[in-house]
Amino acid sequence: MKRPFRTDEREAPRMSAEQVHTVSHLVGRTAKISGAQIVAHLVPPRQFTGATLDTYRPDPDYPSQVEAVEAVRAFSAHWSAPARGGFFRRRAPAQLPGLYLDGGFGVGKTHLLAAVWHAAPGRKYFGTFIEYTALVGALGYAATVKLLRGASLLCIDEFELDDPGDTRLMSRLLSDLVDSGTRIAATSNTPPGALGEGRFAAADFLREIDALAAQFGIHRIDGLDYRRRSFQGHATTLSTGEFETAVGMIGHAVTVDPFDSVIKHLGTIHPSHYVALVEGLDAVGIRDVHELSNQTDALRLVAFVDRLYDAQVRVIATGLPFDQVFAPDMLAGGYRKKYQRAMSRLIALTSPPSPDGK
Repeated sequence: MKRPFRTDEREAPRMSAEQVHTVSHLVGRTAKISGAQIVAHLVPPRQFTGATLDTYRPDPDYPSQVEAVEAVRAFSAHWSAPARGGFFRRRAPAQLPGLYLDGGFGVGKTHLLAAVWHAAPGRKYFGTFIEYTALVGALGYAATVKLLRGASLLCIDEFELDDPGDTRLMSRLLSDLVDSGTRIAATSNTPPGALGEGRFAAADFLREIDALAAQFGIHRIDGLDYRRRSFQGHATTLSTGEFETAVGMIGHAVTVDPFDSVIKHLGTIHPSHYVALVEGLDAVGIRDVHELSNQTDALRLVAFVDRLYDAQVRVIATGLPFDQVFAPDMLAGGYRKKYQRAMSRLIALTSPPSPDGK
């Protein structure tokens, strides 16, 4: 279980279900995370605490999912295979130090990545791309390398390159860690050789991008978004009366804010700190959702949705269905896969709980 972060609130403290319900506000919460807190959080999200290869359910219509399981199994066998020794024995075939799972959203990449993490021995880390870059920002590069060096495994979920600085940073960091014997496993919606494509002048950084790709055994996972199979249609939007009823049923650990206020507040906090912003919440209520026209605001919302999804915080909303907030020109641009992932997750997060409360 991930350690809780300390979140300052200007609202009343969280109350028990027996106490009178008082709505708090997301804009009343500030979030600051130290380097030590980021490190404490470098474990799989709570819905993947028990993820194994045996609990992954490949879609029989997509053989690449079975092939990905076998690739993960072979990669994980590195830690259980007997060591080869002796003067006259042949060396074991050299293995690439990295595993790269590429595929669309909702095909189980994070589940497989978490399964690798659980199989690895000793000191190991699991985090999103943004968490590792935030760690460097909090500790400095040398201190981050010193901290991570010698780990058995470093897992990077949703490997994304949004600017040239991150390209150089991650290329250098991974190279230094691989040199220390650390193995790397990563997921992404984009093949390694195409990282950064459509986002910045990728040709200027081709050497760094190719160097990253060369460290990984690449495995493509095809398939349908499992969230789309479970939840059909658009994200759920409620009337004013339905919204009030839904918020009241949560009882506690719920915030209510206008959409514009949430977007403005997200701009005051670094995205790497959003994890603390949602810590301890059961749900967020957001009124008057509408289409976004500013791409910076849209990308902040994507990062926020990722943290809500990791923490399994329910979203209750009025206005435009949440999966329609990204303007058509955004969905046609270089960040479309980020937006599509957020749309898929918002459909799941806004769907009413089942009768058993799940």
